[in-house]
Amino acid sequence: MMRLFGLLCVLSAASLTAAEPVTPVYELRIYTCEPGKLDALHNRFRENTMRIFEKHGIKNVAYWTPADEPLSETTLVYLIKHASTEAAAKSWDAFRNDPEWKAVAKKSAEDHGKILAKAPEAIYLTATDFSPEVNLLSKDMVFELRTYTTEEGRLPALHKRFRDHTLNLFARHGMTNLWYFTPQDEARHDNTLIYLLAHADREAASASWKAFVTDPEWQAAARESEQDGKILAKRPEVQFLKLTEYSPTGQK
Repeated sequence: MMRLFGLLCVLSAASLTAAEPVTPVYELRIYTCEPGKLDALHNRFRENTMRIFEKHGIKNVAYWTPADEPLSETTLVYLIKHASTEAAAKSWDAFRNDPEWKAVAKKSAEDHGKILAKAPEAIYLTATDFSPEVNLLSKDMVFELRTYTTEEGRLPALHKRFRDHTLNLFARHGMTNLWYFTPQDEARHDNTLIYLLAHADREAASASWKAFVTDPEWQAAARESEQDGKILAKRPEVQFLKLTEYSPTGQK
């Protein structure tokens, strides 16, 4: 009887563990190249890296270059997706040890020398509960990457404002809501929102932002959300991006 009871307890615990939801993890990566080496990096991703990523369970989501100089000449920004945090670690380990990738990296160094000017920046991200499902990206659109840093303890208020007001107002004024994330690292998890928008072009982006900030509904929402104090610790960081020609456009 005791052995049966023990077995039932083990099976019950296993069932509860299996029922726990697994949260997908996104990773925003920023590569800075040596001068004149961005085309070589693009070619390596186009011809090899993306395919090897997928082989090891890393989903290619989107690849961009900054829209403005000088970063447009040296920088690649991309977003990938992992099944979980644990899966990300396993996938990267498998990728780095893949003989095919090692051969690609070796030939790339032989053909082009040092490509990256510094180590890549990698930010692991969790989608917020108000982040919409993204199904299609257009290469004709301009993308906007925005990073907000809040005062201590004010990220929930910022999330509430976006959830209850901001996303709907963005859409009203012609902006396409894409992903909304919080970073996983301890330094930024409780005070940072990173998100992406899409616009028809830069002129449309400017017109949309002008209409948004002067919208009486937005102004009222902003005042209400800051009754307990200001939310942002500094001005948002903003970068406009354009999709590379090899970037995926359809999302699953």
